[in-house]
This record gives sequence, structure tokens and C-alpha cells, in this order.
Amino acid sequence: MRKWTLPSALLLLCLLFLFADQGRNFQANAEVDSDELVDPPKVEDKIGAVPNGLSTDSDVARREAESISKRSLRSSAEKFEFQAEVSRLMDIIINSLYSNKDIFLRELISNASDALDKIRFLSLTDKEILGEGDNAKLEIQIKLDKEKKILSVRDRGIGMTKEDLIKNLGTIAKSGTSAFVEKMQTSGDLNLIGQFGVGFYSVYLVADYVEVISKHNDDKQYVWESKADGAFAISEDTWNEPLGRGTEIRLHLRDEAGEYLEEFKLKELVKRYSEFINFPIYLWASKEVDVEVPADEDESSDEGESSESSSEEESEEDDAEKSEDEEKKPKTKTVKETTYEWELLNDVKAIWLRNPKEVTDEEYNKFYQSLAKDFSDEKPLAWSHFNAEGDVEFKAVLFVPPKAPHDLYESYYNANKSNLKLYVRRVFISDEFDELLPKYLNFLKGLVDSDTLPLNVSREMLQQYSSLKTIKKKLIRKALDMIRRIADEDPDEATDKDKKEEVLSDNDEKRGQYAKFWNEFGKSIKLGIIEDATNRNRLAKLLRFETTKSEGKLTSLDQYISRMKSGQKDIFYITGTSKEQLEKSPFLERLKKKNYEVIFFTDPVDEYLMQYLMDYEDKKFQNVSKEGLKLGKDSKDKELKESFKDLTKWWKKALSSENVDDVKISSRLDNTPCVVVTSKYGWSANMERIMQSQTLSDAKKQAYMRGKRVLEVNPRHPIIKELRQRVIKNPEDESVKQTAQLVYQTALFQSGFLLDDPKDFASRIYDSVKTSLDISPEAAVEEEDDSEEVESESDVKEAASTPTAEADAGNDDADAKDEL
Repeated sequence: MRKWTLPSALLLLCLLFLFADQGRNFQANAEVDSDELVDPPKVEDKIGAVPNGLSTDSDVARREAESISKRSLRSSAEKFEFQAEVSRLMDIIINSLYSNKDIFLRELISNASDALDKIRFLSLTDKEILGEGDNAKLEIQIKLDKEKKILSVRDRGIGMTKEDLIKNLGTIAKSGTSAFVEKMQTSGDLNLIGQFGVGFYSVYLVADYVEVISKHNDDKQYVWESKADGAFAISEDTWNEPLGRGTEIRLHLRDEAGEYLEEFKLKELVKRYSEFINFPIYLWASKEVDVEVPADEDESSDEGESSESSSEEESEEDDAEKSEDEEKKPKTKTVKETTYEWELLNDVKAIWLRNPKEVTDEEYNKFYQSLAKDFSDEKPLAWSHFNAEGDVEFKAVLFVPPKAPHDLYESYYNANKSNLKLYVRRVFISDEFDELLPKYLNFLKGLVDSDTLPLNVSREMLQQYSSLKTIKKKLIRKALDMIRRIADEDPDEATDKDKKEEVLSDNDEKRGQYAKFWNEFGKSIKLGIIEDATNRNRLAKLLRFETTKSEGKLTSLDQYISRMKSGQKDIFYITGTSKEQLEKSPFLERLKKKNYEVIFFTDPVDEYLMQYLMDYEDKKFQNVSKEGLKLGKDSKDKELKESFKDLTKWWKKALSSENVDDVKISSRLDNTPCVVVTSKYGWSANMERIMQSQTLSDAKKQAYMRGKRVLEVNPRHPIIKELRQRVIKNPEDESVKQTAQLVYQTALFQSGFLLDDPKDFASRIYDSVKTSLDISPEAAVEEEDDSEEVESESDVKEAASTPTAEADAGNDDADAKDEL
């Protein structure tokens, strides 16, 4: 028994060790399997760093993998709700059937460029703000991860604080958000998103989950993330590598957006949309290179045999010439190897620094699209590229957009932002200088690059430099010349027949371009005439309008003057609400009959315009609805005035309470009995209506500006002739007074004035109708029968009681059924 005890103990001990070792192996294998199941993706290498140069903590990788794999917001992050307007915008984008999803990249690059502009401007006064090393490089970098389906766009711009992330990307909607949503609901053109300042949200055209990692010099590094489901989250970034400064946007692309993981696609988009961005754009691109590597021994022997067979016919003398002491070179071969490096995508020199003769029209169109963020199919109407020399040297490019911005005139006097960018020695300074162009030209797009202005000053100090006034003066002149060139090149604008044929043969594509410009920006030219006295005459040449002879086409003041009748000294015009209304105006009757041309002004701003535009080319402007209209002398005028003196004197006295200054014989009427005109320097009827419609109008103050009214009568009209006879016969006849009052009110209404007492006017019309129908003026309105009213009340009570009776009957039926 004892001899088996020791061997048994030893056997048991060996088994215990064996099972323990297997347990450890099993546990290790389980850990390996679990790691393989989780398969945590590596944290994105720092853009610009050497691949595989950094290691990642396993816990950090696991947390990152959890967020990416589940596409869910991190549990430790602070949650926020999108503002309603932003949510509406994102819903439109996510559910959009818009085919051109490429715009997301141009919007991200454009935003990155703006961030770089801001940090570069701040560095002018604080050089330390850029930092050192890679942080000082102002560039944009794009990187792909095909395995994880991630597209990253990084800039070393100003970055965003936590508050900036909340404000700019979620809760506080910019003014452009609502405007863009309204535009989308009407036109559906998502391509305009960049013009409304909400281009960032276009990322959801291609991504279902977005991370924005940002570091501002004044704050910690934060991560903004959202699935576009109405909420977003922000958390302090402790797992990604430090950015130093700037922003990195990671798009987790949808399955159907796989094309944006291809390098050639991204290169194409940058070339198309962002070629003229002022900062270098790099792509982490693959490249195949030829590499010499040692050849294998087997391959060397094979090569030796083949060379031996091929040299059988060579003489032995050639072999003997080879020295045995010759140093043997190692056998190598060339293979293709894939490497990665930063590839510059936009190496085009800035257009404004090039010679204008060397720049093609296509390059100007692309530059305009990049500058104005307008990627529609329409080209700019005109551009001007020039170099100014002298006391102030600068280069500039100006564009006339094809369409006016949606809010061009809504915030005309309140908007501070200009569409002109100011550069100083290729460094972007600002786009908020009102001193570069006057407000009436703020629809122009472009930039100015000056070598004269100082760099390291604030915007406020820069505005005080006299050099800016010189730049502004030259820019205005070039801008007006550019606009006039649109008209000169338009065949529809040519007046001389020979010149028209010459322009038409040169370029038929320009046809109708100035009419298009005028329909979009004509109001700006009119505002310029009001505001800019120095260039008033040059702006007047750009005016366009319709006339009684233009046959629906626009005409200019020069064309009007060329068609003036001999002896005509004034330029005739009339103001109103529409061309159709003005064509029927009684003020035009005699003018049309005598073949005079009259200008139609139908824009409310035209009333203000004509207060400043008093003359043009020594020709005075005459409103045909005001006093002072002269159509030549008539030999019978004195006789008519004398013969109608009794009527005019009597009528003036009868209208003393109506603010009528005088009653005169008219020289402008043909078929109308009379009209009411205003004094030369007072408000016209159209101006009175405009002022009364103002929100903060003051009726007491307006009374001082109203022109004195003058009743002009047509001595050839039968109504006026009959009134004259009756007044001479009996000036105290009450019926004549009533008729004269009705005729005056009708003339007042027909002349465009608002009646002070519409009820009185209506009563007089009804009295006149009674007379024409031989109804006695004493005839009263028939009284309503009271019995009918009592009967109707009883019908209502009976109808109200009927449903009650029916309901009681229904309840009785229900009770009977219950009893059964």
C-alpha cells in the first residue's frame, strides 16, 4: 500500500500543474479572441505626422472604437438640442434628392480658408499667436481612411472654443439659416447654401455621423459630434491627439458616398471648386515609386543560365578580357512600391497678381465662383481686372454678379459687410470696410490687394488712412466703366443702325445683358444718383426706363434726347404705380396727341430720385402731373382764359375749403374735363400716397410738404362748357355747386390722390345716379318688416328645440330596447 502512495501523489501533482497551465492558455486565448472581436480601429494619426510613428493607448482606442462603431454620441458628453431653424435645415439636407452632393467639400474648404484668414490677421499684431513648428503653417489638409470610411479635413486656423462650437454649429441659428430654408422651399436650389453662411450642414449630404475636433488658443480641445437626429454633444477631447490649434472635421461617410474615398475624386473637386483658395490645400495621397531591391538567389541563377545560353555564339576572347579581379556588383531588381505623401492640389498663382491678358475667361469664371461662393451655371455679367499705379499702388478684380442677393435692399443702410475683400501684400485684412466702395455698389464682388497700406494696424486705424480715399475713388470709376461696358457691348443698347450691326456681328452672346443687369441692380444705380453727387452725371447715363415710345423696351436718357422734338426744352416724365396705369393717365392726353415722348417712373424710389436729378445734358426734367408744363404757345389761350374767367373765379371760391390754390385753363387735356395738378416743388399725388403708407408717418408734418393743388379745366369739354353757362346764368344754383363738387372729387381721384372723405364722394355719385334714373332725391330706403324678424326668431327657437325632441325620442327607444 505504501509503495503506491508516493507514485500516486506525484501523479496527482503533475495533473494539477498540467490543468493550471491549460487554464492560463485558455484565458490568454480568450483575451486574444475578445480583442479580435472588438477590433478597435487605431486613432487617426496626426495629420502631417509620419505613419506608424505614434502609438495609441488600448483604452483610448477602445473608447474611440465604441463611438465609431455604434455611431452614437459619447455617454460622457454634454448633450444639446439643435435650434428649430437648424433642425429644419438639416432635415431638408438629409432628405434631399439633390444630385450634386459634391458641394460639401467646397463648403468645408471655404470655412477652413476663413478660419486661416482670421488667424493670419490676428498674427499681424501678435506674432506669437501662430505658435511654432507645424502650427505656424497656414494650410488645409485632407486625409482618407478607406477602411473606416472616414474623410478628414483639417486646418490650422483660429479654431473654436466650446462656446463657439455651441453657437456656430447648433443652438443659435444665424440670420442666413431661416433665409436659406425659405429659399429652398421656393426654388429648391441647394447649390446656394454657401451664400447664406450655413454651408457646414452640407456635410450631411454624404455623412451620417460627423465629428468636429477644435482647439482655440484660449480654450481646451473639444469634440462636437452629431448624427443629425436633432441633437449634438460636446465633450473635452482627451483621446485624440492634440491639434495644437485649428479644427479637424471627420465625416463618417454613408455607404452610398464611397466615391469620396477615392483620391482622384477629391482632386477633381478641389480643382473644380477650390482652385483659387489663398492657402495651400494638401491631400495625403498614395504614390507608386520604383525601388531597387536585392534580387533572390534563384532568380540570379536563372538569369545566369539565360545569359549563358544567349552568349554561346560569342567568342572566347571576349570572355577572357574580363578580369578576375573585377569587383562583383550585387544583383538587384526594380519593384513598384506604394508610398504616401502630402500632395499640393492648388498651385495656381493668384489671379489678381497675373497679367490680365494672360488670364482666360474660364479662369475668371472659376475665380468668381470661388470668391462669391456662387456655383450656379450663370456666369458673372462682367469683370474688371486692373493695376493702379501712382501715389497708391494696388491690384483689383471686380465682378458684376448675375443675380442680386436675396437681402440686398432689405438691410441696405444697416449692413456693414461689404462684398469686397481687402488684402495688404497678399494678406487678407477684412471684408467689412465701408470705405472701399459706397453702399450703392455693395452688390459688386471682388478684392483689392494694396502694397501701400500698412499691415500691422487695426481695422479702425486703417479706415483713417487717406490712401483708402484714393483707392475708393479709382474703384468707383472702374466699377462704373465696367457697368457701362455691359451696355456698350449689348446689341440691344446700340442706337445707330451701323453701330448695332457691328456690335451684333462681334458678339451676339451679349444681347440682353444690360437689361438683365438693370432688372437685378437698377435700384442701386438710382440710389447712387441720390447719394453720390460727384458721379451723378455718370450714373445718370446708366439709367434705363420705359417710355410712351419705347414699345416695352428699356431706353436711356441719351436715346430719349436723340428722339426729342425740335423746340422741346424739357424731358417729360410721370410717376405712378405701374406702366399700365400711367398709360391711361389724363396727364398724357395732349402730349401723346402732339407726339411728345414721356418717361414712365414706376419704382417708389423714383420719386426720391427726381428730387436730386434736376437736369441732364442741359435739359430740365418736367413732371407732367405738376405745374409748369409748356407745350408751346396757343394764340387762343388769352381768349379762352378771358371767356372762362367767371367759371374759374367762381369755382375757386366754391373749393376754398378743399385746399385748392387756384383754378386754371389747362393746356394738357384732350378728352378729360379736368385734372388736379400740384405745385412744382411740392409732393406729387404718387409721393403723397408713398408717404402716407410709411409705418411711422406723421400726418401733421406731411401737411407742410403737400403741394398746393390746382384744378385745371378743359375749356373744350362739353361738361365744362355747360358749367360755365349755368354759372353765368345763376352762380347761386345749389345743383350747380353740387355738380362742380362732384366733378372736382372725380378729377382728384382720377389724378391719383386719395380722397379725404370717400363717403361724401359715394353719396354724390348715388345722388347723380338717382337723377339719371328719374328717382326723386327725397325717395327713402324701404324699411325692413319687423314681423319677418320675429318670425325668423321663432324659426330659430323651433329648430333648436327639434334636436332635443329627437334626442328624447331616441332615449325612449333605447330604454325600450333595454327592457326587452
